[in-house]
Amino acid sequence: MVQKAKILLVDDRPENLLALEAILSALDQTLVRASSGEEALKALLTDDFAVILLDVQMPGMDGFETAAHIKRRERTRDIPIIFLTAINHGPHHTFRGYAAGAVDYISKPFDPWVLRAKVSVFVELYMKNCQLREQAALLRLQLEGGAGRTAVGDAQEPTGLLAELSARLAAVEEQAEALSKQLDDDSADAAAVATAAHLERKLTGLRRALDALEPGTDSGTATLPTQN
Repeated sequence: MVQKAKILLVDDRPENLLALEAILSALDQTLVRASSGEEALKALLTDDFAVILLDVQMPGMDGFETAAHIKRRERTRDIPIIFLTAINHGPHHTFRGYAAGAVDYISKPFDPWVLRAKVSVFVELYMKNCQLREQAALLRLQLEGGAGRTAVGDAQEPTGLLAELSARLAAVEEQAEALSKQLDDDSADAAAVATAAHLERKLTGLRRALDALEPGTDSGTATLPTQN
């Protein structure tokens, strides 16, 4: 069973949260509500999120301040933030949103289809990164096992596990390639394109490490890509 991604919705108005849930329910992911910046930061302490939809105008800690706290934390600094605002003070206000770490800045009222499409891209990227981490963990176990066998003089390779790892990695590679083509076709946000490119680089590194474990190669020289 594929685990669903979590999407954090932050807005002090219940009716706005309800509207966001109605728009994003079609993505079939887990939607988490937060009615303030403080509540959002608490949620981020325990859960991992694919993307954050953050209202700018909130009493107390506003969206800009909340984003600043998110970006200062090592655990959450890389989570994409989409700012939602009912006001528009021109380019300076928009620039402040991007400077705070947002990947997008959308004014209300917004097109529901556009918002859903933007969120779905970051959900897809998040899911591919999760799959990649799982493959890296399996490969790391294989590398450690290979080193142990070499120490005791057992040269037998577990070809069945290697074949399974290779097939799983191939499926992720195919999905990542399709996602990259979709981003190119849709002229997507630069942040999404850059994230997809980073994912492809990590996939390439993982494939090279897996290939190094094939029979006839020195498994002790294989190294895993860094998981950032």
